[in-house]
Amino acid sequence: MTSRVVLVSAAMSTSLRQARFDDGGSLDDGGLAEARSAAGTLPAAARVLLSPSVRCRQTAAALGLHGVPAAELAGLDVGRWRGRALDEVGAAEPEAVGRWLTDPDCAPHGGESVRELCERVAGRLAKARELEGRTLAVVEPDVVRAAVVAALGLPAAVFWRLDVQPLTLTELSGRAGRWNLRLGRPPTG
Repeated sequence: MTSRVVLVSAAMSTSLRQARFDDGGSLDDGGLAEARSAAGTLPAAARVLLSPSVRCRQTAAALGLHGVPAAELAGLDVGRWRGRALDEVGAAEPEAVGRWLTDPDCAPHGGESVRELCERVAGRLAKARELEGRTLAVVEPDVVRAAVVAALGLPAAVFWRLDVQPLTLTELSGRAGRWNLRLGRPPTG
């Protein structure tokens, strides 16, 4: 049996455009319009899952998808940095940000570490491997990064070196104990 997982990264939001840690805000007008224009272009799926964030739920709705929120697909918990701009946090806590960006076990913000996120998402991928049919998941960019790290057995230290564009598809197909990867295609067919 071949398992297929298509990860759709959330459309553009104001916080993403401003390099701000997600604050639970909505998609911006451009992101909403782009997602609406991509409605009907995604492959059929046996199930649709969502990161529980506002922007993922709005992206799914704009794409015409009805999904189930999955807590294990939530974005990285950045604790007290939530809603703050990366530049602002970097100026106030340069050593903490430096450690966070280089040590996957570090969580100076009081949230979760990159390694913890990667392990959480890896657990969800293991469940997907057991399911028949395609799983479509609208998720945060950091969840896509964590899925790629897990699927390819990469060290968690490469997490920040993976760039995920808004409203792109990352496709995983797995069988015989391994995943294959197709990165970053737009949702246009």
